[in-house]
Amino acid sequence: MTRVSLNDPLLNDPFLNSPLRSFATQAADASTPPEAASIRFSLRSFTTQAADTTQAAAVAPRGGPFARAPDAVTMTEPPGAALQEIIARARACRVCAAYLPLGPRPMVVATGTARLMIVGQAPGTKVHASGIPWNDPSGERLRDWLALDRDTFYDDTRIAIMPMGFCYPGRAERGGDKPPRPECAPLWHDPIRAAMPGIELTLLVGQYAQARYLGKARGKTMTETVRAWREHGPAFLPTPHPSWRTSAWLKKNPWFEDEVLPALRRRVKALL
Repeated sequence: MTRVSLNDPLLNDPFLNSPLRSFATQAADASTPPEAASIRFSLRSFTTQAADTTQAAAVAPRGGPFARAPDAVTMTEPPGAALQEIIARARACRVCAAYLPLGPRPMVVATGTARLMIVGQAPGTKVHASGIPWNDPSGERLRDWLALDRDTFYDDTRIAIMPMGFCYPGRAERGGDKPPRPECAPLWHDPIRAAMPGIELTLLVGQYAQARYLGKARGKTMTETVRAWREHGPAFLPTPHPSWRTSAWLKKNPWFEDEVLPALRRRVKALL
């Protein structure tokens, strides 16, 4: 395995320069354990698969946003081509492949016309198998929260889907899925969002998304953060994760369904 060199030409990539340099700086610090930094990876592998936009990631056998990633773009491409180049790179990413028990299958859907972005946690096994984000019971509950049917929810011209971790992270020893891999958000979120100036509302689904995007403005707990949802608008709206574990939380916090969901549905309807 090769540590990233601060002088490597890949760091001059116009899309990935800032996050990659951040990773390289951490990797160059010999005192940083590889698992803690999560960035000791093969530079040759990353250069070949993340920077070569002509190599598509494994995706579900269907059209639309889940089809083969596009080839490299040129300056003559129409507006939005730069975003699709970044998406292609993200879908071909293999940075943390060594830590993924089912292998990499990045889940990210975005086009330049989307006005709503959903930032969740990480794909589960069902989503990994289907190649379709939120294609599980959690997705059914989320669509109910938004009052959207599947066709509208998966209309990538209106809704972008970008989890904190693009791939299934594996099973935790004490049950449940592991947290999202820490490489994804620093490496891909900023370049993707920078290429999507039309996003007016970002749903922060779960504590990991809220931690990244709200920072010190979030509450001490996820409940406090969601209860203060008005303070984070109009750009962000925090929600709990819609997994089955949230059922007990919903019973203890009826204000979410009474106050937050009606406002959320009105906002989403106005955007779409």
